[in-house]
Amino acid sequence: MRSQYMKSVRKFIVALGAFFVLAVALSACGGGVPGDAVVSMAGNSISTQAFKHWMFVAAEGAAQQSPGQPIIVPTDPPAFNGCIAQVRKQIPSLAKRSSKELKSDCSQLFSSLSSQVLDFLIRAYWYQASAAKLGIKVTDAQVQKAFQAAKKAQFSTQTAFQQFLSQSGQTMQDIIFRVRVNQIYQKLLARHHANVTNAQIQTYYNNHQSQFGTPEARDIRIIRTNKASDANAAKAALSKGQSWDAVAKKYSVDNATKNHGGLLKGVTKGQQEKTVDTTAFSAKLNKLQGPIHGQFGYYVLEVTKIKPATHQSLASATAVIKQILAGQQQTNAQSAVDNQAKKDWQKKTKCRSGYTMADCAGYKAPKRTTSTAAPQTTTAPSSTSTP
Repeated sequence: MRSQYMKSVRKFIVALGAFFVLAVALSACGGGVPGDAVVSMAGNSISTQAFKHWMFVAAEGAAQQSPGQPIIVPTDPPAFNGCIAQVRKQIPSLAKRSSKELKSDCSQLFSSLSSQVLDFLIRAYWYQASAAKLGIKVTDAQVQKAFQAAKKAQFSTQTAFQQFLSQSGQTMQDIIFRVRVNQIYQKLLARHHANVTNAQIQTYYNNHQSQFGTPEARDIRIIRTNKASDANAAKAALSKGQSWDAVAKKYSVDNATKNHGGLLKGVTKGQQEKTVDTTAFSAKLNKLQGPIHGQFGYYVLEVTKIKPATHQSLASATAVIKQILAGQQQTNAQSAVDNQAKKDWQKKTKCRSGYTMADCAGYKAPKRTTSTAAPQTTTAPSSTSTP
């Protein structure tokens, strides 16, 4: 399907931040959005050239996720003449499609890709501006140290790193700026850091007991009938030594168990209807019970195995709880940094018409329209199909 290319784009957008965090060089400009820019943030602009570069990087990344897919880079809204020409040149099977159809495809791809690329570019500025406001600084030496550490961890040789640059469409300058912003972002997060305390661990443990153990479980054999007389007959047959397999097949109306000797494995309290549940979890092992009258009929049952509940001590659960709480604190710190950056800078982030997205001042989400037509998959041009 043509949606395969779009799926690849989305995968790349996630991966875009996997090797460092995006940054971009921003140049000082006047108010508004300059003619050679797509976004202006408090007088600092994202140039059209920079935007197109990162759109190309995104398209290259999508192509790496799905080898053999054409690299389509829609960067010329609203007409998308360049994108349409790319599609017709690179995808012969779509060459004769109407310009209207191809424009629609290019527009959908542009909307998906550009909003996410711009989000990286804009937030890169926001983080740097927030750091400057707070007096947070990152030196060139710190950037180089972080870069070398990340490079060593992810690439075994210089050749492998150069191959990454080539395949991703990025330059060393791109990578260094991404490292710089990542270092700034980490320092912003550090302002919200707090150590996990023993009291917090204890509280979490007390409030999440079910996470640190397993409830008692029982294997039971059960025969369900519609009549009390059939249940009595089944119990009598079992009492005389007839097998559960034979008696269940003859008397049970429970299709899930009648052909398996009435066996239910690993039943925990609350899984069966109330009458059966109460009887099963108060019965002694291997003692025939019933008949009992429940909501769905008459039952004869026997507990054949009891697996006691387990309970993990606070001491053994501490490491896991600490990791969970640290993760929650990290998430809270990220939200705090992003919310403050948005509060400080979104109103000063002006986007050119055609490039608006959620980070732009005055952004309003498009109204959803209700249609009775069959739903259409959001796709990008592709010459391949899948079953």
